[in-house]
Amino acid sequence: MRLSHFQDAFAAALWHTPSPSAHSGAALPDVVQHPAFAVYRNTVTKGCIDALQANYPTVCALVGEAWFRAAAHHYAQAHPPQDARLTHYGGGFATFLEHFGPAAELPYLADVARLDRCWTESHLAADANALDAAWLAAQDASTLATMALRPHPAARWHHSPAHPAFALWQAHRNGLALPADIAWQGDGGLLTRPQGAVQWTALPAAGTAFLNACARGDRLETAALAALAAEPGADLSVLMALLLHAGALAAPSP
Repeated sequence: MRLSHFQDAFAAALWHTPSPSAHSGAALPDVVQHPAFAVYRNTVTKGCIDALQANYPTVCALVGEAWFRAAAHHYAQAHPPQDARLTHYGGGFATFLEHFGPAAELPYLADVARLDRCWTESHLAADANALDAAWLAAQDASTLATMALRPHPAARWHHSPAHPAFALWQAHRNGLALPADIAWQGDGGLLTRPQGAVQWTALPAAGTAFLNACARGDRLETAALAALAAEPGADLSVLMALLLHAGALAAPSP
């Protein structure tokens, strides 16, 4: 048996999936039936669950460790890692939670998971210079309208239309008790990494629409219109000040 075929068959047996190799050979069943194989399988599964718990700490804090690890076990069985870097593991965990039966009574949980994912992606993103407010202020108004601003590589944002996901996420991340009078309505959050550490702030719906437009490569004028369509009456100067202060926009390429 070729080594690559053995590795394919071994991984398939580990996750109970069909082997991509047509040559499984006769030696593999002996390996799978060995008692040590079950120990290895349990160790690998535990590693996946541990990685999910590390990557989604706020979700775990909200539901409790026992509930989380049971859900993570289901996820790991259906979604084996595709990357050796376990900090990247669980990219689809939020979508999984949306369809996970025991989470049906926690409709905000998937959005909280998306904010946890935003933190990880912001933490791991490439470095880049942030857009300077003084440089922006020096540009001609006609030039600004046709300019396309880019989100900073470390900027991540998410808006929950129906649940205060960011308020819940922020309270747990800051180690604070949930406010008793929390407004049960949609909200959003912006995560950036201006000084090497991930920071976060509330982001209105207009800000989400503006950054989405920038990510598409739209001109500033178009992005501003998208922001106003999402939140009529939004103060665009205040929004721009928030984005610049947070370092959410990238400096233009030379």
